[in-house]
Amino acid sequence: MLRAIESAPPDPGTRPDYVMFLNLERKNGQDADVGLHRHWLDPTIPFASSLVLPAHGVLVTSATLRDGGEYDPEAAWEQAEARAGAGHLPAPAIRVQVSSPFDYRAQTRAYVVSDLPLETGPVAAAYRDLFRASQGGALGLFTAISRLRAVHDRIAPELEQDRIRLLAQHVDAMDNATLVDVFRTEPDSCLLGTDAMRDGVDVPGARSAWWCSIASRWARPDILHRERRIHLSQGNPNQYDDRIVRMRLRQAFGRLIRSATDHGVFVLLDRRTPSRILSAFPKGVVVKRVGIAEAVAETRAFLSSKE
Repeated sequence: MLRAIESAPPDPGTRPDYVMFLNLERKNGQDADVGLHRHWLDPTIPFASSLVLPAHGVLVTSATLRDGGEYDPEAAWEQAEARAGAGHLPAPAIRVQVSSPFDYRAQTRAYVVSDLPLETGPVAAAYRDLFRASQGGALGLFTAISRLRAVHDRIAPELEQDRIRLLAQHVDAMDNATLVDVFRTEPDSCLLGTDAMRDGVDVPGARSAWWCSIASRWARPDILHRERRIHLSQGNPNQYDDRIVRMRLRQAFGRLIRSATDHGVFVLLDRRTPSRILSAFPKGVVVKRVGIAEAVAETRAFLSSKE
């Protein structure tokens, strides 16, 4: 890494293998740490060379890997293979598509709140009202730890008065696995979390613990994202950004329905969400743009009808 700093920069127009940058970490307004970071521009290269090529066979499964398959199936498969590193292999991948067994139209409701200011106060009030409507079993997703903590501090005392325990990643002195275990075993609890809760956390059971998944904002691009956007977007950076957002949205929605008996509500609190992003939802999901009062009322009515 140090030798790379001394070397000449790559020629304009060529794609580097690595992205290198300095990062300054600040806590409470003070400089806490500085680091030199180096990432593969395309992380599927070491994945394919170190893990896939030496293996006799590899099976990659995902419910969220294909993007926009109902509109352009071939392009969706090509994107999925690029994300899995299949393009670096000597033989083409064998493709298999399996339809979802869930009735999303009957089991879910999805809303984009259209009248919510993005300041912390209104967002916290929205979380509070939606958590009350769910009466526990709700997951609130954040992209910024500071915003999560601010919302927790505002609404935790009020929810406690309603006998709803509010758990929070980066607030409670528990690791993620313990937080999820507590959330799973206490049906009257709600959980605030970040990406680690969005990607892969599972709470199975006849009664869905993910009754009301609420996502506020999506992460702001960092240096690594900017470089990948430039070099991996195939000439269309905006489509690259949309694809990333749809993948994250699909992962967040995937926390909701884990069995044929689950049911749930997904509420997106970012009024700026464009319609082209909503193709992230599975077939059968009907997305409605409503005000926060209507979202709370319909959440309460839908979940009450399923008890």
